[in-house]
Amino acid sequence: MKENVGGGHAHKTPTDPPKAQRFFDNIFLLLLLSILISGVIFNAWGLIENFTTPPLIP
Repeated sequence: MKENVGGGHAHKTPTDPPKAQRFFDNIFLLLLLSILISGVIFNAWGLIENFTTPPLIP
């Protein structure tokens, strides 16, 4: 009988990559996410600026 050398673990067959790796490998999903995040942040920043700026008194 042949013994396992190197820790006693059998070779694992390749399986599907984890969900996080599949997410970060999808460049178009990352592009869409970055556009959405920047759009939300800049719109929120603009709204905050509009509501906190004092009105112009001529």
